[in-house]
Amino acid sequence: MRHILVRYFADLFSGIRSLWNGMRVTGYYAVHPSEIATQQYPENRTTLKMYDRFKGEVVMIHDEENHHRCNGCGICQINCPNGSIEVITDTVINGEGKQERILDKHIYHLSMCTFCGLCVKNCPSQALAFSQTFEHAVFDRHKLTKILNKPGSSLRKEPKKNLLQEKNINPSRHEKKSEL
Repeated sequence: MRHILVRYFADLFSGIRSLWNGMRVTGYYAVHPSEIATQQYPENRTTLKMYDRFKGEVVMIHDEENHHRCNGCGICQINCPNGSIEVITDTVINGEGKQERILDKHIYHLSMCTFCGLCVKNCPSQALAFSQTFEHAVFDRHKLTKILNKPGSSLRKEPKKNLLQEKNINPSRHEKKSEL
C-alpha cells in the first residue's frame, strides 16, 4: 500500500513540474511577443516572408526578354519520383542544318508534386527553381496543372565556353608531355 502512495505522489509532482515548465515558456512569450516564431496567418499576408530554403511550387526562370535556360533534356522528368513533370520537346533544323531539340511544353502537375526538390536539384541548366507561394487551394483540380514555359519563350542563347575554362582548369597542366 505504501508503495502505491509513493508512486502516486511521485507521478503527481512530476506532472505538476511538467505543467510548470510549459506554463513558464508560455508566460515568457506572453510578455515577449516579438520573439514568437509562429506567425499569425492569414492576418500577416502583407508582411509574411518565406525563408530562402522554402520549397513552394516549381517555376521556370525567365529573364526580361522571355528567355529561359531549359534545353528540354528531360532530366527533371526522369528524376521526379511520382511523375509530376512532363517535358515535351520538338525537333527542328537549326541554322547550321543540324537537328536541334527545343522545348515545346514543360508541364507541371502541382497536385501530384511532393516538393522533394529532385527536379530543381538535378537540372543541369538550372532552369527550375522553387517559388515562395504556398496557397494552392482551388475548386477545380485541373487548375493545378501548369505549363512552366511562358508563351513565346525561347532558349537563352549563351556563348559556348571551353570545358576547361568552365571548370577553371589550367590547360597547360593537362597537356601530354612528350617523352625525351
